[in-house]
Amino acid sequence: MAGEVQFDRTDIRLLAEIQRDGRATNAELATRVNLSPSACLRRLQRLESEGVIVGYGARLEPRQLRLGLQAFVRVQLEKHDQAAIGHFVDSVQGWDEVVACHALTGDMDYLLHVYVRDLEHFSHFLLDRLLNAGGVADANSSFVLRTVKGFQALPLSQLEP
Repeated sequence: MAGEVQFDRTDIRLLAEIQRDGRATNAELATRVNLSPSACLRRLQRLESEGVIVGYGARLEPRQLRLGLQAFVRVQLEKHDQAAIGHFVDSVQGWDEVVACHALTGDMDYLLHVYVRDLEHFSHFLLDRLLNAGGVADANSSFVLRTVKGFQALPLSQLEP
């Protein structure tokens, strides 16, 4: 594939470290991957400029923020033309409750991952926002009872050169 980013073992180790500890200093990362700090910084800057590293952030505990109810909502649109899809995508971008939205294959068009305070908040989101946005033919919700495995890191072992 043209323009595909190439990785060596050191890149992969550096990416694994930055995924594991995004607060590590350049000096700490350099030590962990056996590079000089300047070489480590050059690699990080290259990975950022190539769009491999797209940001840095903290993982927050939703329950501590009183966002204790998680739901996955499968959405089917009434129409599938550019205008209908664009309207839905624009609407989703404005809904803070939606932390992820994926276009799907199969009988439903989109999967929304939603965090809300409680069932009342979810009801408001579903009835007043999602179903009131127009263009939604069907929505099915499933509430998360327990997270068995949450997102930790991308599977970099698949990149081994």
